[in-house]
Amino acid sequence: MSILKSPLVTEKVSSLNEKGKYGFIVDVAANKVEIKNAVEKMYGVNVEQVNTLRMMGKLKVRSTKAGTLSGRKPNFKKAI
Repeated sequence: MSILKSPLVTEKVSSLNEKGKYGFIVDVAANKVEIKNAVEKMYGVNVEQVNTLRMMGKLKVRSTKAGTLSGRKPNFKKAI
């Protein structure tokens, strides 16, 4: 199981990239030390600090012939 799932590619994170900060979607069970070690190993850089956020999945509603279907996207964790 990989700790780093994918890099974040948003306008906000792109503006942080200029300041030397990078964002990733990470495993929900990963802690800051594991995230730091994974980034240092994968990219060969020295990580100073890790900030994490737990994001709740968005509510999705779809209307069909049979009625309304509602569900939720899965929860995920971000690391900056």
